[in-house]
Amino acid sequence: MKQKNYILLCLLFLAVCSLEAQYKFDKPLYGAAYYHEYMPSERLDEDIRLMKNAGLNVVRLGESTWGLFEPQEGVFAFEWMDRIIDKMHQAGIRIILGTPTYSIPAWLAHMHPEVLAEYQRGTKAYYGIRQNTDLSNPTFKYYSERIIRKLMERYAKHPGIIGYQVDNETEARGINNRDYFIGFRNYIKGRFNNDLDSLNKAWGMNYWGMNIRTWEEFYTRDGVTNPSYKNEWERYNRKQVADFLNWQCNIVNEYRRQDQFITHCFMPDFHNVDQVESFRQMQYPAINIYHDVQDKQDGQRIAYSGDFVRTVAKNNYIVMETNAQGIGWDARTQYPPYDRQLRQNVYAHYASGANMVEYWHWSTLHYGQETYWRGVLGHDLQPNRIYDEFKTTAQELARIGDRLIDLKKKNKTAILYSHDSYHALNFMPYTYKNNYPIDMVHKALYFQNIEADIIPCDKITDFKGYEMLVIPPLYVATDELLLAIDKFVKAGGHVVMMYKSGYCNEHSAVRATAAPGPLRKACGFHYQEFSTIGDMRLKDKPFELADKNQIGDWYEFLIPETAKPLAYAEHPFFGKWPVITENSYGKGKLTYIGTYPSQELLHTIIKKTAIEAKVITADNYTFPIIQRSGKNKWGKTIYYIFNYSTETKRITYTGDPAKELISNKLTQKGQEIILEPWEVLIMEQN
Repeated sequence: MKQKNYILLCLLFLAVCSLEAQYKFDKPLYGAAYYHEYMPSERLDEDIRLMKNAGLNVVRLGESTWGLFEPQEGVFAFEWMDRIIDKMHQAGIRIILGTPTYSIPAWLAHMHPEVLAEYQRGTKAYYGIRQNTDLSNPTFKYYSERIIRKLMERYAKHPGIIGYQVDNETEARGINNRDYFIGFRNYIKGRFNNDLDSLNKAWGMNYWGMNIRTWEEFYTRDGVTNPSYKNEWERYNRKQVADFLNWQCNIVNEYRRQDQFITHCFMPDFHNVDQVESFRQMQYPAINIYHDVQDKQDGQRIAYSGDFVRTVAKNNYIVMETNAQGIGWDARTQYPPYDRQLRQNVYAHYASGANMVEYWHWSTLHYGQETYWRGVLGHDLQPNRIYDEFKTTAQELARIGDRLIDLKKKNKTAILYSHDSYHALNFMPYTYKNNYPIDMVHKALYFQNIEADIIPCDKITDFKGYEMLVIPPLYVATDELLLAIDKFVKAGGHVVMMYKSGYCNEHSAVRATAAPGPLRKACGFHYQEFSTIGDMRLKDKPFELADKNQIGDWYEFLIPETAKPLAYAEHPFFGKWPVITENSYGKGKLTYIGTYPSQELLHTIIKKTAIEAKVITADNYTFPIIQRSGKNKWGKTIYYIFNYSTETKRITYTGDPAKELISNKLTQKGQEIILEPWEVLIMEQN
């Protein structure tokens, strides 16, 4: 027994030591992806000199260079990368090393064309572009594992490497190979416990006589019209991405030191990835955020991306790629930022919970598809306006950055995001606009400074700690999820819910009950009819919106039971039924929008609910003044105040007494603050 207790104590000690040894950010990291191998001449020493002069302290290397690491099958060449890593480390620049599996070498495609993706209806991928492989192909995975292990064997102990990026911007991207389909069929067998009767019933496969009696009859995705099949296929795609990333994480974990992290850079259009499962082994997941600048710069895309990845990771995150100058796969979208916008964007990332910001990339390429996706340096490879602004920002971060990292945010509002509803509404569209308007919802919150988390509700049904939920069309949902929303309202929560919610079950099959199904009590109405409509206005100009009360595309004929009508259409027929209602239920309230609202109408409805839920006050700042906040690692509240405009703005500071970190000036509650165009002030409360 003593020996057993001793072993348990040792294991506990090792676990504690392991947790303590995880990579911790002692300062914000600010850098760029670096590709010495792409440069037309020897540049390494000069680039490092310029990096040091600018204050750059981190680079990502190697994620695109399998063809250089292994120029011929089984022939490995790492010396060129050894030199880069060694010199970066000697210069004090930290390194994130990528596994190079998203861009296969030419010899692999030539020797094993079966690794290339095949798509629906007989089309296929060719060599000459990245991300063109079948992620589940055993040959692809064999060679991928070999190169990953070779890299880890060589570099895992290098003191300059702080983390590893597995693959790059991974999605299934339309894979439809035979082995991929067999995997899907096996996945469905597991989902339905090998019971074809249950499958036929759940998916309604008796329709058009498409029911199956043996698994050999289970047909491929190519000609499928069944929405249930399509939605499950998308779930399988997300599962395959998560499995592939976790497979790579498992390999890297065999070699990496405890003080090194694993990451992956996701794109901010989250529809094709199961982020919860994909992030499972990543201490600091990453995101690549490209956004509008110049007159369109507003910070919303940065906030939207951060609000999702931060919530899913339940931790801080890193920005692996963002725009430095003009971007694009050709020269038609060359919009470099105005003066001060680059700096403003950096702080917008940290305000959402980032601990690192990197640009793609350090120096602009002279050839290839991304010739005009410009980096910090331009084609002439010389310091420029962007380089100077990078340097100014890096100097500020060196001085105040320890106050900004590990920002913790506790928001009172959440947006429920549904992968299933996004795909199902695109399979059965109701409009030519955006069928799943989550970006519209986030804008309605962001532009009036209602900070929100974005929750993937396909995986998470616990809304404890929130005062308000905003729900884009929740077209596909389990009874469990809908009853969790019911419980939230009954317990005192406030909800703004959009049309088509609760209509289908988890199989994307319509519920055989009056809409909105299990939400009927919380909503306080039912409906049996709906109609496609053109543009209309609301009757009697409710919500004091004057000419901004437009609706369109969709109209549900709501029949109130306990709900209070808030708005009707100005129309002789449709105006018989309310299209916006409010229902007091238990201790809470649910506001329902049974139509596609204008941005201004959604904005106003959300504001009304947010004030009632005491999430904001009526005199909250609104765009172009944006405020973001959180607590730093010393437990002090940090307020970021941005001016997203070309005009100088004067506002009244409403927070507790604080010190503005960049200028070191003290600010009192009620004091007037002046924000120059494209300015940011960072307040740390005393």
